[in-house]
Amino acid sequence: MTTLPFSHPDRIDTGFRPLKALHYFRKLIADKEDTEQVFHIIDALRDRRFDRSARAFFATAEGRKILAERPCLPAMLDDHDALRKLPEGSVGRVYVDFMEREGLTAQGLVDESLKFRHGKPRYDDQLELYGERLRDTHDLFHILTGYGRDALGEQCVLAFSYSQNPGWGTLFIAWAGAREIRKGLGSRYPIYAAVREGQRIGRAAQPIAHQDIAALLAEPLDAARARLGIADPATYKQVHAMMRADGIDPYDLLGKKAAEAGAVPELAQAA
Repeated sequence: MTTLPFSHPDRIDTGFRPLKALHYFRKLIADKEDTEQVFHIIDALRDRRFDRSARAFFATAEGRKILAERPCLPAMLDDHDALRKLPEGSVGRVYVDFMEREGLTAQGLVDESLKFRHGKPRYDDQLELYGERLRDTHDLFHILTGYGRDALGEQCVLAFSYSQNPGWGTLFIAWAGAREIRKGLGSRYPIYAAVREGQRIGRAAQPIAHQDIAALLAEPLDAARARLGIADPATYKQVHAMMRADGIDPYDLLGKKAAEAGAVPELAQAA
């Protein structure tokens, strides 16, 4: 096995750039599917806590195994035929249903990150490997936490992710996104409380990205949540129930359906 340095000697710290992060966030709000902007924001607000998280992971047995084997998570996660052979109700089976329903692939997230990386060097080091692992496990976070891909669900899963792997970028997106949602809907709904709950749940749970992913996929979903200590997102579910009672579709907060009908809600205008 070739020794992989923790940080490549040519790696350059681009510094803390909050104004750049704000610029990229505005682009993300304009199109929440433009995932490339997430990578720009995280890069602009990266700090030393990422390095500490990476060191902690590679000091574990699973981390040392990853360094030795370098498995390709996107290939594993996109092998839907293999995952469908897992038992009904397993993490892998629920993951496949989720990804196919949403029209997503693990490779798609890789491709978005490559747009961000265009023209930038790739460093063959442990920091790169760890960053890729965080990227590749993102959609598993949705499955294990119960947060959907609606606007609030994305902010909550990022708040959860921040507590699992601290970094100002994920926290910024979570709270700035929550603010945009609240601007469009008003203070009636406990949007901020739902995001705080996501942070709290993530802090209490075991790190998802540090797990043996192959074993995790085969585990019953309820058992995996219990083992990892992932609590039920009660406030998030409460917000959804309140919205639906008011005739609001939680999955259309950016107003795409309304815009097609000629009405653009405040949240979309704010972008």
